[in-house]
Amino acid sequence: MSLYVIVGAGATGSAAARLLADAGEQVRLVTRRGSGPAHHRIDRVTADATDTARLIELTRGAAALFNCAMPAYDRWPSEFPPLAASLLAAAERGGADYVMLGNAYGYGPVDGPSTEDLPMAPTSVKGRVRAQMWHDALAAHEEGRVRVTEVRASDYLGAGAYSPFTLMVGAQVLTGAPVSYPGDLDAPHSWTYTADAARTLIAAARNEKSWGRAWHVPSTSRMPVRELAAHLALAAAVPSPELTHMPKTELEEIGRTDSVMAEFPEMLYLYDRPSILDASFTAEALNIAPTPLDTVLDEMAGEHGRPEACKHPSDGRSGTRNC
Repeated sequence: MSLYVIVGAGATGSAAARLLADAGEQVRLVTRRGSGPAHHRIDRVTADATDTARLIELTRGAAALFNCAMPAYDRWPSEFPPLAASLLAAAERGGADYVMLGNAYGYGPVDGPSTEDLPMAPTSVKGRVRAQMWHDALAAHEEGRVRVTEVRASDYLGAGAYSPFTLMVGAQVLTGAPVSYPGDLDAPHSWTYTADAARTLIAAARNEKSWGRAWHVPSTSRMPVRELAAHLALAAAVPSPELTHMPKTELEEIGRTDSVMAEFPEMLYLYDRPSILDASFTAEALNIAPTPLDTVLDEMAGEHGRPEACKHPSDGRSGTRNC
């Protein structure tokens, strides 16, 4: 039995904690509120991950430290760098391997599928934040201070997942509300199931070839939004949704009174054309197969009617959500 420390109890962090605990490992799950799944092998710890001294103490003796946390979407530039620096320092000084949960923002706009070996070329504020986090971690790895790897996901699906689809489409489909989406409704798009991200994190942490490189989570689907929304409606046994395209001007107007929604316009390049995360190398090297889409949609449909299924990302819990 090994000890694994996970910072962040969002959908992916919680899934990783459960998978490790069910496999007989000891898990220390660190959040500001002591939240997370109840399990006799999961020790839920209340701590601020930017308190480096405390995090070093919690990480000492662990096989790996997983970074599954993030600040609120509208506070990335100010809050993500110190959070990431604290986790990197804790892994290095606590003697743990460091496994980061990331995304495709650092690649910037890409023509064609994105592969794991693409260089960082961010064009957005949030992309530059992500790219710098990877640059700093990789530098520490190359200097021999700590072993580092990053698992990159696309937009999330699953119960409790937070993404433009779950926020602006899924919740509306399940309640029968009209859908207005600020992207190409018919463009192919990679979707990541949160549990698949968790399985990839664990597989990367256990593979000796992981260190100093990135991995992509195999996508559960590449369906366009219009088609995905129809499949979700079918799974939930609700009427097929009415979808319309939201102009950028309307999105920007919403952002004037909603600080989280104000962050989406700079990322529209991911949604107004095909956006595919190629994970073929990861799937073969780590032996990871994506969960069937029907299973994922059935899980999301099961949230229908739950009052807390689709909280707004600024509800105070967004520091542990996935994005």
